Amino acid sequence: MSEVRDKNLAPSGERKIQWVTDHMPVLRSIHEDFKKTKPFQGLKVALSVHMEAKTAYLATVVHDGGAEVFATGCNPLSTQDDVAAALAARGVNVFAWRGESDEEYNRHLSSVLEKGPQIIVDDGGDLITLMHTVYRDLIPGVIGGCEETTTGIHRLKAMDAAGQLQIPMMMVNNAQCKFLFDNRYGTGQSVWNGINRTTNLIVAGKKVVVAGYGWCGKGVAMRAKGLGARVFVTEIDPIKAIEAIMDGFEVLPMEEAAKIGDFFVTVTGCRDVITPEHILSMKDGAIVCNAGHFNVEIDMEGLEKIAEKAVPRRDSIMGYYLPGGRSVNVLAEGRLVNLAAGDGHPAEIMDMSFSIQALCAKYLADHKDEKLPMLNVVPEEIDREVAERKLRFLGTSIDHLTEEQQAYIDSWNF
Repeated sequence: MSEVRDKNLAPSGERKIQWVTDHMPVLRSIHEDFKKTKPFQGLKVALSVHMEAKTAYLATVVHDGGAEVFATGCNPLSTQDDVAAALAARGVNVFAWRGESDEEYNRHLSSVLEKGPQIIVDDGGDLITLMHTVYRDLIPGVIGGCEETTTGIHRLKAMDAAGQLQIPMMMVNNAQCKFLFDNRYGTGQSVWNGINRTTNLIVAGKKVVVAGYGWCGKGVAMRAKGLGARVFVTEIDPIKAIEAIMDGFEVLPMEEAAKIGDFFVTVTGCRDVITPEHILSMKDGAIVCNAGHFNVEIDMEGLEKIAEKAVPRRDSIMGYYLPGGRSVNVLAEGRLVNLAAGDGHPAEIMDMSFSIQALCAKYLADHKDEKLPMLNVVPEEIDREVAERKLRFLGTSIDHLTEEQQAYIDSWNF
């Protein structure tokens, strides 16, 4: 049933999955629980997340918890073919390969929905959107879903505000054990891993422009500073702009930042953050990349129109030559650089994020007979359980309130 590029790649992918498994102890402990309790017995689960090793392990955990799993990617360039083959060899139904055309990408999304899943694990909202536009007749059979990323949460809130959301969704991205670590430390490290392995250029002494100072932008800026760069931030939110200033960064409009940057990283979740007008003012050889979920933050269509020619420079680097002889270099076709040109977040970070995902999927299964709200905050007990397990595996203990301290905190009449 699977559609993968080459089943013979499975041994390489299996080694990758085993490596991340060794470094994801929280999810591994949940895996052991699920193998015993089978919380998804008899259920079908559709999963659309970046098809790399950590995702493959999450799919394995859900599969071994009793589910029939149908997995695809959430970005045409983030699938690793050997991992997809290895996951298929583990008994998961996989529909994904790297470099899918738009038609193939949408066909693979459709393939997992056509199986009639009861639980959906989404990253970016493509599965949920397709369910609500093309497969509406399947909605009554869906218990609920889990959304992994900020972009997906924005789409869900827009759907709910328009009265269109008909599937209860767990806002996984908004759990503290997700955004505080995944968005900040995971994005910060993985973006620079992707840039550095792709360009092989030094960051120290360079000027880095980070567009957007949300949790992901904070991580990217922090790591750029740690690598020795001089960091500039662009923002539309005055509060976040002040945060950036107090964190030690300079804040400029993109129109001004475009003239001085050596590296540009967009992390906004919005479109047309870097336009052809900005690109025309960039210095010769500037490096431009995106770390947002969709490839709309850099106006690639506009860039292609103004460029006199486009020449591949290295793997995942396209040089665009502009009028006047200058050039800019775009990484990974403007798609999210940490996955399209890298391995994504470190395993130890995704250990927490995917543990939240697994426990939220179990929460939906446990509450399948209840009428849940359309938008659901991750229960505090799930957040705390993941944090407590993580601390144990880190070999760290913390203090606990005494009865007297708890009574003091709960009282108002001191």
